[in-house]
Order: sequence, then structure tokens, then C-alpha cells
Amino acid sequence: MRDEEDIRKLCDVVRETVFEIHGYLRNGHLEKVYENGLAHRLRNAGFKVEQQWPLQVHDEDGTVLGDYFADLFVNDCLIVELKACKAIASEHIAQVLGYLRASNQRDALLINFGAPKFEVKKFIL
Repeated sequence: MRDEEDIRKLCDVVRETVFEIHGYLRNGHLEKVYENGLAHRLRNAGFKVEQQWPLQVHDEDGTVLGDYFADLFVNDCLIVELKACKAIASEHIAQVLGYLRASNQRDALLINFGAPKFEVKKFIL
């Protein structure tokens, strides 16, 4: 379990990095471009970053009901889901909360690069 302060600092670094990427690339690119850019910059800063981190949803008896992939998993403790759309919608929030439940992780960021002003939402399960 990560210390609350460590998670807060990690989220701050991710937000600052997203701000820099958005300042450079602006909006208008595909989600994968932002994913690759954020992963690249975080790795260069010394963080462990897994792209397309696999998640499985299980039934009560352990049967696998579905496979998903979170965009990024940073330092073994933070799920980062990226979007490139006009605005964050309720289904995006539901997706992130589902990822948290499926992975037994506690912290996630939902980031939208698609709007003229990027959006970042923090989730704690």
C-alpha cells in the first residue's frame, strides 16, 4: 500500500506532465498519441509505466467475465485512463471506477486531451 502523500505527489507529477504535453501537442490528436507521449515523458522522469495494462473482471465463482486494458499503470499504484473527446462523460467515469474495482487498486486519474482545455479527474475507490 502506498503512502497517501506518495500518491498525491505522483498525481501532481502526472498532472504537470499532462499540462506540458497539452501545451506542446494541443488537442486534435488520437488518444494513442497522448498515451505514448505521457508514457514516454513519465519513463524519462524515472517512473515505472505499463501501457495497456491488462485487467480481468471475475464473477463470484472466479469465472472470467471480461478482459479490459487500462491505458497506463504508473509505479504499480496509479491507473491512468486517457480520452481525446469533447468532454468527459458519465460512461468514462464508470469505466475508470470499473477498472479500480476489477484491479483492486485504489487510485486513478481520468484525463481528457480532446477539449481545448484538458480535463483531469482523480478517483479514489
